[in-house]
Amino acid sequence: MSVKPIRERGPRCSRRALVGLSLAGLTFPVAGRASETAAIDLSYRAGSLSWPAGSTRATIGRGGVRASKREGDLATPAGDFPLTEGFYRADRVKVPSTALPMRALEPGDAWVDDPRDAQYNRFVRLPYPAHVEPLWRRDEIYDLIVVVGYNLSPTIPGAGSAIFLHIARKSFTPTVGCVAIERGALLRILPLLGPGSRLRIEA
Repeated sequence: MSVKPIRERGPRCSRRALVGLSLAGLTFPVAGRASETAAIDLSYRAGSLSWPAGSTRATIGRGGVRASKREGDLATPAGDFPLTEGFYRADRVKVPSTALPMRALEPGDAWVDDPRDAQYNRFVRLPYPAHVEPLWRRDEIYDLIVVVGYNLSPTIPGAGSAIFLHIARKSFTPTVGCVAIERGALLRILPLLGPGSRLRIEA
C-alpha cells in the first residue's frame, strides 16, 4: 500500500533546545539542538495527522477514538494532550534537531500498563514486578516515539496507558491505542515540536 506524501505549505519552525528532561524521577540528556520560536501543535482526525505546514496519513487504535478510554479497549483517547518527551533507537535512527526532550532507548526500557501498580502509565526499567509494555522491540514501530500526555497528571488506574505517537507498520494496520504515522513523516515533524506542543485527537 502506498503512503500518502506529506503536503508542505510553509517553512519549518525552529525552537530553543533544552538541556535535559525529567521522567519518572530520572534525568536524561536531550538529543539535538534547536533555535528559538514557538513549538507547533498537531491534530488527528479521520485518518489524517495535520499541523500548520502540512498533513500525513495516520492510523489509530482498532477500537476507534473514545472519550472514555479504558485499559485494554484498543481505543485511542479523544481530547487535547501535551506532547511531553520522546524516545528513539540510536542504533536505528538519527534524530534530527528538536527542542522536544528526547532520550535514547536501551534494552530493558518499558512502560507500566498494569492498573494495579503504583507506577501505572510510567516509564520503568526491567526487570520490573508488574506487567509492562516493552519499548525495545524487534520491529521498527518504536524506533521513534513521542509520548502523548494522556492520563499522566493525574494518573487514573485503568483509564489507559502508553499512548504514543509512533511509526506505523508498513501496512498501516490499526494500533492498540496509539497514533501512528510513516517514519519519514515523524522525522519531518520532530524538529517542529518542543515544550508546549500538543496533540488534539478527534473522531
